[in-house]
Order: sequence, then structure tokens, then C-alpha cells
Amino acid sequence: MNILTIIGARPQFIKAAMVSRALQQAGSREFLLHTGQHYDDNMSQVFFDELDIPHPDINLGIGGGTHGQNTGRMLEAIEAVLLAQRPDWVLVYGDTDSTLAGALAAVKLHIPVAHVEAGLRSFNRRMPEEINRVLTDHTADLLFAPTDTAVANLRREGLPESRIARVGDVMYDAALYYAAQAETRSRILERLGLAPREYILATVHRAENTDDPARLQAIFGALAQVARTLPVVLPLHPRTRKALKQHGLYNLATQHLHMLDPVGYLDMVMLEKHARLIATDSGGVQKEAYFHRVPCVTLRDETEWVELVEAGWNVLAPPTSAQTIRAALEAGLERRGQDVLLYGNGHAAEKIVQRLQNHQATTL
Repeated sequence: MNILTIIGARPQFIKAAMVSRALQQAGSREFLLHTGQHYDDNMSQVFFDELDIPHPDINLGIGGGTHGQNTGRMLEAIEAVLLAQRPDWVLVYGDTDSTLAGALAAVKLHIPVAHVEAGLRSFNRRMPEEINRVLTDHTADLLFAPTDTAVANLRREGLPESRIARVGDVMYDAALYYAAQAETRSRILERLGLAPREYILATVHRAENTDDPARLQAIFGALAQVARTLPVVLPLHPRTRKALKQHGLYNLATQHLHMLDPVGYLDMVMLEKHARLIATDSGGVQKEAYFHRVPCVTLRDETEWVELVEAGWNVLAPPTSAQTIRAALEAGLERRGQDVLLYGNGHAAEKIVQRLQNHQATTL
């Protein structure tokens, strides 16, 4: 079985690390295509190095443009690679421009598409990620859903039962696999002088927050206030750094927060695992907080991971004012969710590969 895997952003590198390992163990051949959507070394190269992911067979080097520019250029370039490789399957992950471009290029060439992390919905069509998710799900031949909620979303949209497989979450596979490595290989807590459970970890990168001055000011105003009593550590996304400077908030942030360049996955695992609280607008970090049983405050109006809210591990804090965010953060410091298993048993990658192999065998 020949698989062509398309990745472009750091959460996809982590997911692909687990599935690539399972593909290798099953004797399948994989061609790894990196679109270049995350092109900074701190956002890309370090992940391949420390997660032992096979280095990409090709890097298209496409990034830094608008959604339309990126998707269009990726679509054209991916099509050329698919024509040359002619894989049995194209495997795409998540909800990025790379995901949609890969799915569209493959389906137009009649190459089967499998979507890992299918069925997620925020029901906010203003989010580019939501459009990418929906369109990818409706073009894919196999839909690997991480949760019962995701399965229900796909059924509600009329997608055939034969395409849907509830496999669990490959990010949970990764959390289990890399947690022990992080404890022995990462020294970030010592380097930053942080004590376990004595700091808040924050991440902010979504365009809905960085491109809206009022929301950005509310978020960083609240983080600055809370940082007076408990340190706030924030690995800074390049987009967020640019927005803070553009809107005159960079000095406020540097005065009150421990801002870092983007960190590698193992360092991020350590920061997440030992935080007292996590504040984020990232879908992946919301789940990772739960994997490490750390309460989370999500700096958005909605979340794709509604089961985390229902289980009490996550609270939504729409960035309408610094006061409301601060209240959510302070309440979160004392909160703990239910002891439930939501994302499978840590074998999602193996189930994905088995389903691909079974589907391939029935179509030969």
C-alpha cells in the first residue's frame, strides 16, 4: 500500500508522527509531502528532528500568503506531485489550508482521500478552519473521527456510514508516547526557573483574536493582570508577535509575561503537563491540557471539543473584555474536571492503518 501524506503545520507533524510509525510497522510505503505552511525552523524543522518523524520527501515551500493564495498555490503544486507518484491513498490531517488543498487535488484525480480528525465542527463559518473541515469531510472516502461527537456531526450531514470510522485521537497516542521522553529530555522548566503547578501556560494564534485589536487587547490585558499573582508563560506565534507590535501591545506583553519563541514539542509537553492552568485559542492545546489533566480556559466563542466543556475540563471565555477573561482564569485555577476517557485508548494510529489496509484489500 502506497500512502502519500500531506502535512504543513506543527499539529499535523505530531499526528503524522504516530501514523507514520504505524504505517512503517505495517510494511506500507509512505511519501511525505510538506507544503511549507509552517516554514520557520522553530515551527517546523525542530519537530521532525525531535519526534523522529521521517523527513519530508518534498517540501513545497508554500507559506506566508493569504488563505486563498496558499490554498491555490498548494493545490497546483500538490497535483503535480500526485500525478508523478500515483499513490493508493492520500492522507490529510485536521483543518488547515494544506488539508483542503491536498483533498481537492486528490479527489479531482480520483485518488482516494482519508481524513484524520474528521467530523469536528465549531459551527462558526467565519473560521477558515471550519470551511476547510467541512469541505474536506465531504470529499474524503474515509473519515477517521476522534470522538462520538465527531461521528454524530458526520451522520447529521448525511455522510455514508461506510465512510465513517471512530478510531480515537492520534494526539492522545502522541501524548502517551512522548510524555516519558519529555520528562527525561526536556529541561525547559529548569531553564525558565519554573516550579510545577506554579505558572499559567498561554498560547494565542488564531486570526479571529490576533486580527481583532479589541479581542487582542482583552486577552493580553487579562493575562497581564493575572500575571501579577502567578507567572504567565507564553510561547509566541509569529503572527501574534506581529499583531502585538502593530496594535501597540507588545510592551505591555513583554513587561508582564514570560514570552518565548515557539518551542519544540517535548518542551511544550513539559510546559503543558506541569502548568496549573492553560489558556489557549488552539484546538490541539485544549486536548493536550485534558490529556495531562490540567484545567483549560479557551479564549474563543466556541470550541470543536465540546466534550471537554461538558466534562468540566474546559471553559469558554469569549474575548469580550479583560474582566471576563480574568474571572475565567481565576476560577480555572481551582477547577478540576471529571475523570472520564474521551479520546480512545491510545491506539488510534494502528486503527487508522488497519482500516486503510482493509479498505484497500476489498477494492483490489
